[in-house]
Amino acid sequence: MEQTKTKSVSKHSNRSEDANKFLEGLEKVHKNLIEFKKKMNTDLVYSINGKIVRVKP
Repeated sequence: MEQTKTKSVSKHSNRSEDANKFLEGLEKVHKNLIEFKKKMNTDLVYSINGKIVRVKP
């Protein structure tokens, strides 16, 4: 199983509060997606530089 790299959102002073909330929401969705894919034993599908990559959880 390949590890996915997640970057935590750091609160920069130049980002608006709404932008920070949006990024935190995206992190939560990504975490939930990975948990769901593991539970259902289905592939994670990414596009990297125009190439489709499938990863088994």
